[in-house]
Amino acid sequence: MQQSDPIGHAGPDLCQAIVEQAPEAIIFADRQGLIRLWNGGAVSVFGHTADEAMGQSLDIIIPERLRRAHWDGFNHAVETGQQKYVNRVLTTRSMHKNGARLYVDLSFALVRDGAGAVIGALAVGRDCTARYLADGALRARLKELEDKTRDGA
Repeated sequence: MQQSDPIGHAGPDLCQAIVEQAPEAIIFADRQGLIRLWNGGAVSVFGHTADEAMGQSLDIIIPERLRRAHWDGFNHAVETGQQKYVNRVLTTRSMHKNGARLYVDLSFALVRDGAGAVIGALAVGRDCTARYLADGALRARLKELEDKTRDGA
């Protein structure tokens, strides 16, 4: 007995719907760092609509003080095909459209064409600001208690 495939083959319309409706931010930037894909999750996390983000530099979400390090890593990855953060989630600073500072958990991948050439980079992420700040407050409180214990208070 043959099992039926409930969604059929994942054609372009289905793939587009999945990407657009994913709750995580999904961003693709070409080799020049220009945004070419910006899904609904990215709108939710960063505040820029797709129309506002498409064709813009990734600088719209990278704090100014982190841009040099970002671009050094980005350019190295697209030129060499080797990335620093493989199979890892990186928690980093970012910015919302309204100027609010964010912490985001991001995973990265290089996207290659059929011949294996790097055509850009993909990032998938989510806002983790509340968790990051709560963890920081907890660490600070723990340090305070350890200091009191060490000082005999």
